Amino acid sequence: MRTDWEGKLNSKEDFRELLLEIIRPLLPYYTKEKAGIALGVTATTYEQRTIRLEAFSRVLWGLVPFWAGGGSDAEFEEIYRKGLTAGTDPENEEYWGGFHTFDQRFVEMAAMAYGLILAPDKVWEPLSDKEKDNLAEWLYGINQYELPVCNWVLFAVLVNIALKKRGRKYDAEKLEKYLDGANSFYLGDGWYQDGDSGQKDYYVSFAIHFYSLFYATVMEEEDPDRCRLYKERAMLFAQQFIYWFDEKGRALPFGRSLTYRFSQVSFFSACLMAGIEPFDVGVMKGLIVRHFCDWMKRPIFDGNDILTIGYGYPNLVMGERYNGPGSPYWALKTFAVLMLPDDHPFWKAEAKPLPALAEQKALPYADMLIHRYNNHVTAFVPGKYSPAGHGQIPSKYGKFAYDTEFAFSVAKSTWEVHETAPDSMLAFMINGYVYVRRICEEFRVSETEVYSRWIPYEGIQVESYIIPTKEGHIRKHVITSDRECEAYDCGFAVEIDVAGEKQIKDGKMARVENHYSRCSVETECAEGEGFIIQADPNTNLLHPMTRIPAVHYPIHPGKCELTTLVKCEQRRMR
Repeated sequence: MRTDWEGKLNSKEDFRELLLEIIRPLLPYYTKEKAGIALGVTATTYEQRTIRLEAFSRVLWGLVPFWAGGGSDAEFEEIYRKGLTAGTDPENEEYWGGFHTFDQRFVEMAAMAYGLILAPDKVWEPLSDKEKDNLAEWLYGINQYELPVCNWVLFAVLVNIALKKRGRKYDAEKLEKYLDGANSFYLGDGWYQDGDSGQKDYYVSFAIHFYSLFYATVMEEEDPDRCRLYKERAMLFAQQFIYWFDEKGRALPFGRSLTYRFSQVSFFSACLMAGIEPFDVGVMKGLIVRHFCDWMKRPIFDGNDILTIGYGYPNLVMGERYNGPGSPYWALKTFAVLMLPDDHPFWKAEAKPLPALAEQKALPYADMLIHRYNNHVTAFVPGKYSPAGHGQIPSKYGKFAYDTEFAFSVAKSTWEVHETAPDSMLAFMINGYVYVRRICEEFRVSETEVYSRWIPYEGIQVESYIIPTKEGHIRKHVITSDRECEAYDCGFAVEIDVAGEKQIKDGKMARVENHYSRCSVETECAEGEGFIIQADPNTNLLHPMTRIPAVHYPIHPGKCELTTLVKCEQRRMR
């Protein structure tokens, strides 16, 4: 797998080459009848048959725009004709099966619908009448179950549009119901929340907006008003979502499903697909290219060039319960640009830098305050999230700060502070266990600070004020406790075992640095003391080995006020 794409990703042929380089290593892993890809033995909440289906289906997020834009690969075309036939034939040994409530197969139908709409000459027309009947009947199964109130409703939208466009039975009532349902998620300024979870993360960009813009691309004649609305909302969203990216093209590691990696930038591919330009085409191209180039140089593939579960490297600790070996290929959504015609301005445009952006900006509908530092971006959040999650939810939503350079860490346990790896958290040690911000009772986000009132443990209440500065941020905590305990106010996790590594603990200050980045924390509180947490290996999303500078505070019964100064810096580009 090539790792150095800088300066070599420009033309349509370059993007095609990158896609094929990512998916060709999968060829030996397709099952006998081609209806699945067997990539590993790790488990999810759904069975192995569906895990293999997931991997099969997600490759279509890249292949479909490749085909729709004029690309051709006989081997993959034959595989998907055969696989779609086998998977939907009840008599075949690789039949994907019937359905149940919350069925993962509904998720994977979306990529097939994408193909039936954009590339019917590859995945529909070559099928026999019987094979078409089987595929259409299997897809229609999504209409026989009520879907979760979240981005899933748009899977049914795509499936019903696909069936309609192929002249097959579809459910017009459910199509309208789910379109209205997705509209109810809208908040304002282009922002949605992911249904009843209330989460505002990448599912807003690579799910709700992506599918809405696809709808606007293929349904403009039939539903012009709704399509126009989707485009208008995407234009608004883009003006804020651009703040999630730094000058190098790196996106904020925040929220769940981060193993989908370069799908983080797929929203801008969807804008181009839908014919809207929230920014100059060269600006969007520059962002997409830099994002791809940054990911391609990271160790995200295994020895057989298969995408791994993880973020900056293979890492099951950070995964969700729905992350199978094929899940990461959702990232191929960014290749939606491949459907652009050969003469589209995108292919000839110069890859430009980001536009001028404010140094600090509140995103009120995202519950987030962004500060742009030299070469990296930090997002400050109040830690308000749904308690129902899929894994590591406090780490993915509950920290004070998320950063493109430092990423964040996830917990291996709550038994020891080094196993909890509570970077960017105020962590309480009580009766031998570590407690962090979980229950946020009240919060507000302004242009200058983020406030939250939260409870780490019964009998303890914390009010936190997070104030960005030119060099980092200030944390002010007002703690009311009914017990004696201790707390660690933690900075970012900094990579060690790398050139220039230093770990310094001096009185009320602690600092960890290397040639590339540095983070220090300090306090003027009488009882605060610098401390360095030896975070367990493989807890940080980007760096396998890190240390976390922290201030250790004794907490006494009653009320106290703590102030911690966090300074961070990306010293040079890698």
